[in-house]
Amino acid sequence: MKKIIKTSLFLGLVALSLISCQHENGENNPQMTVYQLISADNDLRTLKSAVDKAGLSATLNQTGTLTLFAPGNTAFNAFLQANGYSSLNDVPPAALKTLLMNHVLGSELKAAQLSTGYVSTLAIGAASATRPISMFINTSSGVKINGESSVVTADIDASNGVIHKVNAVIGLPTIVTHATANPQFSSLVAALTRNDMPNFVGILSGTANSPFTVFAPTNQAFSSLLTEVNLPNLAAIPQPLLENTLKYHVVAGANVASNNLTNNMTVTTFQGSTFKITTTGGAKITDKNNRVSNIVATDVQCNNGIIHVINKVILP
Repeated sequence: MKKIIKTSLFLGLVALSLISCQHENGENNPQMTVYQLISADNDLRTLKSAVDKAGLSATLNQTGTLTLFAPGNTAFNAFLQANGYSSLNDVPPAALKTLLMNHVLGSELKAAQLSTGYVSTLAIGAASATRPISMFINTSSGVKINGESSVVTADIDASNGVIHKVNAVIGLPTIVTHATANPQFSSLVAALTRNDMPNFVGILSGTANSPFTVFAPTNQAFSSLLTEVNLPNLAAIPQPLLENTLKYHVVAGANVASNNLTNNMTVTTFQGSTFKITTTGGAKITDKNNRVSNIVATDVQCNNGIIHVINKVILP
């Protein structure tokens, strides 16, 4: 009997110890706020320091519903090293605040509620003073964010939301980031990176001539183009035609959101030619050859511009 009591006591102490450790690490304690949870988790101590430096503790402590994608210490240290910072103290507070807000959604999304598509973060980037930066979530194999960070621990409940731990810091997305993250744009990316093209990746991920507005054709749009021009694949499109076509989908120096589109609007492109936008019966583009493309999705906000999705490649 004494042996049984001792064994039971031992198991009880082990269970209490495990519960204590879980609470120390900020997990399984939904009475705590998001800020309190990251403060209690040793794996998130660098994130907590970053939040404090950026003055965001009140934001993550407030009543409401938030979703935080939280990079661990290893992820944060890798980000600092990759960006030439010797420590967190070297990161300008304003830039750090924007970066951290790019990890936060203004609503609570548990893992079961995450689906492939775009959501808005709480970050305001360089391209627009009012439009929040978009995040692309891909749930086709696990949960991947902007093509660069994966959820490794989901659904840490908080009193004001939920935390999902991620294995990499989510950088501020450029036009290129969102183009490469979305599988619908794989043909567009292949065209932009063809070895006889200008350095479109450098242009559309940079700030010179930004902000950019990109009307991005889907994979199906490129397939339809190849059928239309009777070519077997993207590699067969003549260099001048492909370069001019790609530039024709870009507007430089303007972050043109959907609410800026007006009926019979003439748009001057990066290529130099123009096309016309009509909004009656849905937003459409009429190109120089009187071909019509529908704008099927709008307002993917990037740090250096904005993307609208179109269902037909337009030709100058």
